[in-house]
Amino acid sequence: MSSNTFEFQAEVRQLLDLMVHSLYSHKDVFLRELISNASDAIDKRRFEGLTDASMAAAGDPEIVLERDPEARTLTIRDNGIGMSRDEVMENIGTIARSGTQEFLARARELKQDNPDPELIGQFGVGFYSAFMVADRVDLETRRAGEETATRWISTGDGSYTLSDAERDDAGTTITLHLRAADEEDGLQDYTEEWVVREIVKKFSDFVAYPIRMKVERTEQEKDADGNIVEGGAEIQREQVDTLNSMKAIWRRPKDDVSEEEYSEFYKHICHDWSDPLLHLTSKMEGAFEASALLFVPSTSPFDLHHPEMSRKGLQLYVKRVFIMDECRDLMPDYLRFIRGVIDAEDVSLNISREMLQKDRQIQAIQKHLTKKVLDTLVDLHKDDPEKYRTFWGEFGPVLKEGLMAFGDRQERILDLVLAASTNDEKELTSLDQYIERMKEDQDAVYYMTGTSREAVLQSPHIEAFREKGYEVLLLTDRVDEVWLGRPQEYKEKKLQSIGHGEVDLGSDEEKEETKKELEEKKTEFTTLLEKLQSVLDERVKEVRLSTRLTSSAACLVGDTGDLSPQLEAMMRESGQKIPSMKRILELNPDHAVLAKLRGRFDENPEDESITEFAELLYGQAVLAEGAELEDPAGFSKRVADLMTKAI
Repeated sequence: MSSNTFEFQAEVRQLLDLMVHSLYSHKDVFLRELISNASDAIDKRRFEGLTDASMAAAGDPEIVLERDPEARTLTIRDNGIGMSRDEVMENIGTIARSGTQEFLARARELKQDNPDPELIGQFGVGFYSAFMVADRVDLETRRAGEETATRWISTGDGSYTLSDAERDDAGTTITLHLRAADEEDGLQDYTEEWVVREIVKKFSDFVAYPIRMKVERTEQEKDADGNIVEGGAEIQREQVDTLNSMKAIWRRPKDDVSEEEYSEFYKHICHDWSDPLLHLTSKMEGAFEASALLFVPSTSPFDLHHPEMSRKGLQLYVKRVFIMDECRDLMPDYLRFIRGVIDAEDVSLNISREMLQKDRQIQAIQKHLTKKVLDTLVDLHKDDPEKYRTFWGEFGPVLKEGLMAFGDRQERILDLVLAASTNDEKELTSLDQYIERMKEDQDAVYYMTGTSREAVLQSPHIEAFREKGYEVLLLTDRVDEVWLGRPQEYKEKKLQSIGHGEVDLGSDEEKEETKKELEEKKTEFTTLLEKLQSVLDERVKEVRLSTRLTSSAACLVGDTGDLSPQLEAMMRESGQKIPSMKRILELNPDHAVLAKLRGRFDENPEDESITEFAELLYGQAVLAEGAELEDPAGFSKRVADLMTKAI
C-alpha cells in the first residue's frame, strides 16, 4: 500500500497545541507515557496469548530504549501486541481515543475466565506527549498474528503520513526526533544516559517488564586472571542495563517480604537514612482495587508542625506507574506524617494524569487507609507500649489535630491519646488507664492545660484535686487548647477542665457538707467580696470563694464554655479579633491573707489599702497560671510598698 497523508480528526491544531504546551506540568512525563503504552501492549499480547498460541511472543517481554546523540533521537521499542494499519488510524489518528479502554471493554464482554491484564492507559492522549520534546515522531508497528507492518510519521502539525513498513516481529517502535535541550522550557537532553535513567527510576521503576538500554562503559585493560594491567589501555565496552527494579513489593504477599526489604524500600522512596518505626500493608477489593504500603517514620521531620510547608501525602501509582509524589487527598491532614505508596487499578485522574478528580473513589480510599492506620496504631499501643510511646513522642501532637473536627474517627483517636498526669509525673497514661483508676464517685476525666508540665503542676487549680486524691491529666501541647475548646466525651465520661466552672469533688455526703460550709463562709465574706468586685470590675466578671484552693490565696478560672487564656492568645496571634473575656477570681477563705484582709475591711470598709490588696491578689492569680501582667511595673511597686511597710 502506498504512502498516504491524513488529517487528524477532532479539532486538530488547537487540541494538539493544548496537550503539548499546557497539559503536562513536566516535560519528562512523555517517557512515562510511552513506557506505559509499551507495558500495556505487552500485557495485551500476553492476555490474548492465553487463548491463542499464535499471539505469544518469541522472546521474553521487554521494553528497550535506544539513544543516538548524533542523530538526536530517542527510541522506545516493545515486543507487545502491536497495531494493524486500521488500528493505527483508529487509535492514533484520533486524539483522545483510548484503544486500551476499548480492549478492556471487549475483554470483559467476552467474560473469559482469565483475569484482565494490568493496563495503564486511560485517555488515549499520552502518546501525543511525545511532541512536547520532539519535532517529529516516527512509529513502526506490526500486529501480532499479521505479516504486514505500518509506519506512521507526524510532525504534530495536524496531519500524519501512513505507509507500509517491514518488521521482523510483532510490536511497536517509536522514534523521537528530539528538540534541542532548553532549560527554560524544561527540556533536558534526552540522549544523555543519566537523564533517561533518572526519569525511568522516578516514573517507571516498578513497571512489571524490564526496561533495558544499551550503555557504554570505560574499563582498564585486564590480564587473563582478571587483574588490571598497570599502564594498560582504556577499553570501551558496551553492555545492556536494566533500568527499573520491577520490585513493587506492595504487590507481593507480606510473608514473602523481609523486614530488610521493607526498610530498604522505605529509604528508597522517602530518602530517609533511618529505618521506619513500623510499616503496614493493605489491599482494597470490591468496587475498586488498590494496594497500599505505608510507613511511620522513626523521627518527625522538621516541618511537621507547619502544615502549609510540610511535605505530606502518599506516592500515587496507577498499575505500577508513578503518577504523583505528594497525593494529599489520600490521607487526612492529621496523618500527614505517614509515608508510602498507593497503587490503584483505576482512579479518576484528569486528562494529564497529574491530578486527581474529587470523587467517591478517592474518598473511599482515604477512609479505608485512615481506618487501617488508626487500627494499626491501636494494636501497637496494646502490643508494644514502649514503641508506641516513641511514636507518640514524635507524632502525638499532630495526631491530636484529628480531634479538632467532628468525625467518625474521634473515639478511635481518643483511644490513642497519651498524657502526663498527677498519678505518675514521669510516665504517660492513656484515657483507658485513667478511667480504670477513677474514684467510684468520679463522673468526669479531669484535665488541666498549660504551657508546660511544670507550670501546670504548680497551678493552684490542682490543689484540691491533689488533696482529695483525684488524678488530673496535664495537657501541654498547643493543639490541646483547640480540640478541648469544645465539649469532649470518652466512653461516656466527660472531659472536664479544672480551670473552668466550679469544683464539686467527693461523695454526695462530702459534696453536701462542702456546699454547706461554703454558704456559711459566703455570709462572712459577702461585703468584702462586693468591695473587691467593685475594685476589679473591669477585669473580672465575679469574685467568689473557692473550693479548689487549699494553700494558695487566689486563682483565676473561666466560666463553663469560655475560651482558655492560652487559646485566646493563640487566636489573637493568628490574626483573629477576639474580645477580651472577663474571668472569675476565686479566693481561698481559709488562707491567712483573706482572714486578715477581712479583719481590716471589717474595721474600716473605706481603708485605701483594700484596693491595693485587691490588685495584688489579682496579679498573684495572673502570675500563678503563667500569664503576663498588664501592668508589671505597677504590680512591682505595690509589692515593694507592701515589703516596706512589713519590714
